[in-house]
Parts: sequence; structure tokens; C-alpha cells
Amino acid sequence: MEYGLMHQEPNQHPVAAPREVHNHGFYPYVDNGGTVLGICGKDFALVASDTRQSNGGYLINSRDTPKTFKLSNGTVLGSAGFHADTMQCLETLEQRAQLYFHKHERQMNAKAMAQTLSHLLYSKRFFPYMINTVLAGVDAKGNGVLYSYDPVGSFGEVTQYSHGSASALLNPFLDNQIARAHQTGVDHSALPSREQAIKLAIDAFTSATERDIYTGDWLEILVVDSDGVQEIKRELKHD
Repeated sequence: MEYGLMHQEPNQHPVAAPREVHNHGFYPYVDNGGTVLGICGKDFALVASDTRQSNGGYLINSRDTPKTFKLSNGTVLGSAGFHADTMQCLETLEQRAQLYFHKHERQMNAKAMAQTLSHLLYSKRFFPYMINTVLAGVDAKGNGVLYSYDPVGSFGEVTQYSHGSASALLNPFLDNQIARAHQTGVDHSALPSREQAIKLAIDAFTSATERDIYTGDWLEILVVDSDGVQEIKRELKHD
């Protein structure tokens, strides 16, 4: 029996030619790198960050893009992640602070601002701001307070925390030096002085720039207390 090119055995179905599969997706986020950290003291709190902004790879978009921001009610916000979302979140949060001020004729306190930021992030949970943030301020008694957030608004009050590309390096350092984790014979509830916290922030970022290519250029530290906000700037590695 002769077989032609188109001959098929009985009950054998033709084999379809393989098709090229195209996957269409929508992902609007870019991790712009960089690192923020917060440290809380007895009568102050600080937020520190570098100023390098990357494109998610090896390209540096900017060497002078801040990640720490002073809000009108005297609190300080630090944010790492997608910079466009940071700016949008900051604008919306400041608008809510201003609406509160004009409605109640007084500034929103730090605890209320912390809750407001949580509500704002949670309201965007189905298309979230791709950022991790810390918020620092002082409470009604003049005590320093620090809050840490995930992108959908889950937050907690902490004494120290870091977010961003070098956070895996900084958080163990902060846990050891401030919370005194894994140390014996020490007071685990003791908080750092203002000078100690500033020095720790500088040391942490100086070390981080040696290991993380997305962190560098300049260090900005905003220290908030009952007298206002003090800004400190230091140079970091530029390569």
C-alpha cells in the first residue's frame, strides 16, 4: 500500500502546527531603589534616606532625589520603592492634612497622621502604591514616635526600621544596636540619644553603600522633636 504525504492512518487526527504564544501583561511599577530608615528616641524621632534614584537596573536616573519629606503638621515621611507613587501618596497625604487643619483649625497630631496614612494606603489596595514607608513625629507628651508601613497600609509603632534596597543589611544592624537583640546583660528598653541615633544612621548608610549599588550619593536625615524639624546632609559614595 502506498502512502502519500497527506495519507493518515485510520482514527488519527491531524497534528496542528505549533503556535507562538504571546503573553500580554500590564505592570506599571518600577523599583527605583534606595533606602530609608527610621529611629525613635525618647523625645525625638528621625528619618534618613539616600538620594540615588535608579531605573530598576544599572542606570542611575538621578543622584539628588529625596526620599524624606517634611509634612505641614511637623511629621516626617520616608518612602522607598516606586518614586512616582511616593510623590502621589505624599501629595494626597498633605492634602488631607490641610483639609483637617482648615476644618478643625489645628494641626493633625502624629497619631492621627499615622492612621490617616494607613487609611490612604489601604484605600489603594486593589491598585496599591508600590512603596514602603516610615512616618516619624512626636506625640502630645513630646515623646518620639515612629511608624512603619507596608504598601497596603498595615502598620505598627516601632523603635527602628528600614525599608528599601539595603533594608536586609540595615535591619539586623538596627536590631542589634538599638533594640540590642541577641545581647545579654543590657537594658533592652533603653532608647538611643539624639547624637547616638544620628551617628548610627550615618554609619548604617556608609556601610550600605559598600554593598548595595542602589544606595548612595547623599544622605539626608530629618530629625523631628517638639521644636520642629532639623535637616542634616552628608555625602555618600558616588560610584
